[in-house]
Amino acid sequence: MKELRAAVIGVGFIGAVHIETIRRLGNVKIVALCDANGAKKKAEQLHIDKAYTDFKKMIDECELDAIHICTPNFTHYEIAKYAIEHGVNFICEKPFTTTVEQARELIVLSKEKNVTGAVNFHNRLYPITNEMHQLIRENEIGDIFSVHGEYIQDWLLYDTDYSWRLEKNQVGKTRAIADIGSHWMDLAEFVTCMKVKRVNAKFRTVYPVRKKPVGQINTFEHSTEEQQYENMAIDTEDEAVVMFEFENGAIGSMMISMVFAGRKNTITLSVAGSKKALKWDSEDSNNLWVGYRDRANESLTKDAFLLHDRASRLGSYPSGHVEGFGDAFKNVFRQFYDSLLMPEGEYEYAKMEDGLREMLLCDAVFESAQSEKWVEVQE
Repeated sequence: MKELRAAVIGVGFIGAVHIETIRRLGNVKIVALCDANGAKKKAEQLHIDKAYTDFKKMIDECELDAIHICTPNFTHYEIAKYAIEHGVNFICEKPFTTTVEQARELIVLSKEKNVTGAVNFHNRLYPITNEMHQLIRENEIGDIFSVHGEYIQDWLLYDTDYSWRLEKNQVGKTRAIADIGSHWMDLAEFVTCMKVKRVNAKFRTVYPVRKKPVGQINTFEHSTEEQQYENMAIDTEDEAVVMFEFENGAIGSMMISMVFAGRKNTITLSVAGSKKALKWDSEDSNNLWVGYRDRANESLTKDAFLLHDRASRLGSYPSGHVEGFGDAFKNVFRQFYDSLLMPEGEYEYAKMEDGLREMLLCDAVFESAQSEKWVEVQE
């Protein structure tokens, strides 16, 4: 198989995950990285030959097949546009862009330039979440009545917790919704094979003023007792609750929080049908709860011989061997790079159109929270 050349832009927490995961593919070589802070040192530590602080220069010089965009939200559009204009494919962390208009523009441009783009909504490519999708696609749970769940974390629980993700000029209109709510909404629509028709949302900013550490602090890091602070006004949401109406009339709800003590990164998705119900929990990611009315409930454990074929192919390890966060990333990256070499194949990773869809959903949720009314999701 042809070896492909890749580079990663932004080497914080998630960029490092990308680098580790790309290396598991076998036929993709990371030839460069780009970072605004300490690029040379990071390249040396990660054994990557070339380091850049200017992504344009890197794209111009490195003859890349693809880049991975792991930078703050407000930079995604500029980087993706430059890559498309230079014929370089890309995988972008969510959200795709910060505005719907930017997303639409990039989709049009990518078709003109024949460039492939993906958005890393990795939760759809766990074996068990994909099994839920296959069960519903084949009508094995019956008519869907309701869909609900949560994405909750505690890394911003204290008013001294701070990150660039809190600042609207870096993340766009929404914070918790764009950052983690978009993951849940993509998963819900993918799993159920249904689109959300309209939404009704309520936001809450728990700390209208936070204490921002003086000096640099990275996402998910905690400050020390000796840390000096400055007060910063916060105009993005710490938590949100959203009600949904799906296109088939099913109703649903989603709880999003970055201030939920004790939950580090918990996603749950429940789907109730006329024949049975399903539930997945990211903290028990290799098992699927299956509920019945008139027989004992079941727990389906990831097993290549028990899952549908498309879901079983996402397993990296034998039955009983746990698969997790990095493995879901690997499934996205594997499908993405395979699609560059074999465009005619069937792939389930989130494409640019899915990134646009999440922008439309986020906009509708934001508008609803501002107006305190039901809002239709635009196409």
